[in-house]
Amino acid sequence: MSEPQSSPRRTSGVTYAHADQAYFEKRGLTRHAGAWSLWALGVAAVISGDFSGWNFGITEAGWGGMLLATLVIGGMYLLMVYSISEMSAAMPHTGGAYSFARSAMGPWGGFVTGLAESIEYVITTAVVGTFCGTYADGILGDLTGASLPLPVWVLIFYVIFVGLNSAGAEASFRFAVVIAIISLGVLALFAVLAVTSGTFSWDNLWTVGDGSFLPLGIGGVLAALPFAIWFFLGIEELPLAAEETHTPQRDIPRGSLMGMFTLLTTAFVVLVLNPGVVGAQEISDPENPASGEPILAGFRTIFPDSNIAALLSLFALAGLVASFQGIMFAAGRNLYSLSRAGYYPQFLSLTGSRKVPYVALIASAVIGLGLVVGLSVVLGESAVDVATQLLNIAVFGAVIAYVLQMVAFVMLRRKFPTAERPYRSPVGVGGAVVAGVVAAGTLLILPFNPDYRSVILGVALFFAVGLAYFALRGRHHLVYSPEEEYAMSGGRRGAHPESEGHDAADRAAEKETEPR
Repeated sequence: MSEPQSSPRRTSGVTYAHADQAYFEKRGLTRHAGAWSLWALGVAAVISGDFSGWNFGITEAGWGGMLLATLVIGGMYLLMVYSISEMSAAMPHTGGAYSFARSAMGPWGGFVTGLAESIEYVITTAVVGTFCGTYADGILGDLTGASLPLPVWVLIFYVIFVGLNSAGAEASFRFAVVIAIISLGVLALFAVLAVTSGTFSWDNLWTVGDGSFLPLGIGGVLAALPFAIWFFLGIEELPLAAEETHTPQRDIPRGSLMGMFTLLTTAFVVLVLNPGVVGAQEISDPENPASGEPILAGFRTIFPDSNIAALLSLFALAGLVASFQGIMFAAGRNLYSLSRAGYYPQFLSLTGSRKVPYVALIASAVIGLGLVVGLSVVLGESAVDVATQLLNIAVFGAVIAYVLQMVAFVMLRRKFPTAERPYRSPVGVGGAVVAGVVAAGTLLILPFNPDYRSVILGVALFFAVGLAYFALRGRHHLVYSPEEEYAMSGGRRGAHPESEGHDAADRAAEKETEPR
């Protein structure tokens, strides 16, 4: 039998159906990644945030305020990565955040957290794909004078990278390594040129407001927090690669922390040098074209008389392509894990002969492309404007997931005190509490930004649809996936599905009902 069949069991308002080994064989993954592959995947997923987006926080707070906001958010992410690393080592499942919250807060908590990550990853992929299209069209125009409609470009990028991701885990990780190194090389080149060309000036940092360190006060720092998230958004995805990693208990913490420290370094290098070359006012003013492409603006300041626009655009495109690949990986694995456990339709978790969740990848592409193109038609706005609004929704979903994961960490320390934890966070419960408080505070700040007020309606709509589906259908068709095994057994089973088997819960239940 290939789909869950009889022997349903009910608990916590949900129903589990039996699934035999054939069900999981059709949803198998292969192990390929080590710590460095995970490092590359994490850096690749995030690196586009160094190329654009963060700079608008300078408008809200001035350069000094943005510096403080980045310190706060960088610290939050570091504490969060420590906490997530502990949970991912204990629960090395593809479910990631959903798995953590499921064990701590039950099926509904797991579903809400997983849905928040679905919103983050699926929408962010669509947004980055849209920006890839705008850059690619600019390059084509510079080289040939030709142009393609933006939806066509977005479709092209989706087709290419769904194909790449569907080719196998090995191809995905190898590409992540290559594109991460290229993107970091671009930033390193910019840093060297900024320092050696004579274009950098400390005076350029103080051109917003009255020229003081905090021209807009502490309120400005708070307003800049959401923009600082752009430097790090996505690094938390690495637990989604657990079942494709050789030794996830060791390599996910290592890869995550290496990636986090890399991103902290690039964030502060860009934050100092980019406005120091271009000027804080110029780089952050939405009316100035430089604000839409701050790294490119920096290169053009360094080479003011060079006709190298196409080459500079390729530099920026490298960072965008890196994030498109990395976030698409996360979107596919997030949908896969929730589908395998029955929260989403189960056909989404099929993996085929190459053992990659190709159906989930295609579904995320269809949804993302449909949102960008469909909303641009309905709202009568450009795809770029729609993508910018969608990105705000993605950030909102991400911060919700952050809060819930930190709550899960604290709960699991108390709920599963004896569970095996191959890696323990050096900052413990206190670090998770601090990260959760900062994330919750950022979530409360978001509606005060006019750009985010309409986002609340969009997020509410996504959650309403998702919760309605789960209430009416999903909760009646759950499956004992590894994530569910771990949660239902109190951390005693499910951490090692390859050695335990996927039907450990069913075998245990049968044993309990045997006559004595």
